[in-house]
Amino acid sequence: MRGATRLRWAVGVLAVGLTAAACGGGEDGGGSGSLSSGGSSGVVRASWGDPQNPLEPSDTNEVQGGKVLDLIFRGLKKYDPRTAKAENWVAQSVTSADAQNFDIKLKSGWKFSNGEPVDADSFMNAWNFGAALKNAQLNAPFFSYVDGYAKVHPTATGAKPTATTLSGLRKVSDLEFTVKLNQKFSLWPDTLGYSAFYPLPKAFFTDRAAWLRKPVGNGPYTISSYTRGSMMSLRKWNGYKGPDPARNKGVDLRVYTDNNTAYTDLQAGNIDLVDDIPAEQLKNVKGDLGSRYINQPAGILQTIAFPLYSPRWSSANSAKVRQGLSMAIDRATITDKIFQHTRTPATDWTSPVLGASAGFKQGLCGAECTFDPAKARQLIKQGGGLPGGRITLGYNADTGSHKVWIDAVCNSINNVLGNTKACVGAPTGTFADFRNKITNKQERDPFRSGWQMDYPLIQDFQQPLYFTNASSNDTHYSSPAFDELVDQANAESDPATAVTRFQDAERQLVKDMPAIPLWYQNGSAGFSSNLSDVALNPFSVPVYNEIKVK
Repeated sequence: MRGATRLRWAVGVLAVGLTAAACGGGEDGGGSGSLSSGGSSGVVRASWGDPQNPLEPSDTNEVQGGKVLDLIFRGLKKYDPRTAKAENWVAQSVTSADAQNFDIKLKSGWKFSNGEPVDADSFMNAWNFGAALKNAQLNAPFFSYVDGYAKVHPTATGAKPTATTLSGLRKVSDLEFTVKLNQKFSLWPDTLGYSAFYPLPKAFFTDRAAWLRKPVGNGPYTISSYTRGSMMSLRKWNGYKGPDPARNKGVDLRVYTDNNTAYTDLQAGNIDLVDDIPAEQLKNVKGDLGSRYINQPAGILQTIAFPLYSPRWSSANSAKVRQGLSMAIDRATITDKIFQHTRTPATDWTSPVLGASAGFKQGLCGAECTFDPAKARQLIKQGGGLPGGRITLGYNADTGSHKVWIDAVCNSINNVLGNTKACVGAPTGTFADFRNKITNKQERDPFRSGWQMDYPLIQDFQQPLYFTNASSNDTHYSSPAFDELVDQANAESDPATAVTRFQDAERQLVKDMPAIPLWYQNGSAGFSSNLSDVALNPFSVPVYNEIKVK
């Protein structure tokens, strides 16, 4: 079982109240809190949202924190910003003769911004920390394929670890270590660009609290300052020796809790970059921004997830209700009228960005993802009807776009069922509170969910979300049949056969419908005339280090 990647959630409007600074000023100089900083200063002013958790690589599984980690760290692999292909970065090579025992050689000369060398211990210590049960890291299951994981992170209730380090990790030299997996996994090297596998300096382990106040990485930027609810300032690290240095002086990530306000600030010249265009502005954005508007396919899938731990959704027949609700959603009309063709109706649980070779299969979901009012009513009736006669759809209210499409989804369901009160939106004030309700199993009814790929493989859209006890499995779905098919896929030495097995597992999702695929989402962004060379990568994240400030 491979576990949690980042849950990707769009957040975006300037917070009124400022909290105490979480990170102190840095040696490269902090950014001004003024909206007018940037432009001639060479600093990119971009919209952002506070991350849910502290910026530990093995404890960050959402997009806002992930953006920062990808600015201040570099890992063994890095995903090409145009193709998402996994390329060696800190790694000189990752090789295996049997798809189970891997030899990793590192390039020399890499350093952390505090001067420490990036060596085998940097990775091994970070992975051992991330895997250990006592550290309660959200991304711990990412290390579950490494031999010895069950001893450092037992999953049985009440079980205690019998080891403190992963037995599958062995140091060969300062620039080489080996990894033994507990099963064959031919595609494993392609996962190593994800942030859970980033290295950590010794400073993290000698004074973790101090490191968390000001994280130290080995990427092209350093954190200068951070005031929660206001802004994080990052500045170019001139000591960075990687092949992708920053082409600007820094990035000011400004906190917004409403992306409409961010968009208004962009038009007013108060910020330079917004990477989540509000749904309400999509009909105007081309006229407003012209060539400074970006709209391109991205590896993002939006879904409605069900809390299968709730008695309302745990009955044997509730799968029929979930299938019926899926067939009651008019995806084509919603993506056309609300999203102005920046979304495409989903017909599977992956993304077209993958392509067929990596697992995308148009129409795999079949009738269950096709708008069919008569069949929808039939299935919902066969399943015993809506629990209690009505449902709510949960979402975070700190961005207007979610309310718009949630209301549209509910209207579609209500029209099909002939009941204006069958479905209503259920807002939670902030993204952080919304996520806390989900992770604390406090949602009783369906809620909005989204997934932004970490690497372009079908596995990334399945296992982290639906494998039993996977740490991004917010539905708490558990299917022995699905798990077995995933395990079989991972053990295949032939990539094409592995993809076929994953698609078989996906067909189990059609039967059980733990989450309803809604639409594939494009990456969208707008930028000011202060910037040039602005692009989104296939994950829909701005390629910050390549942006130039005029």
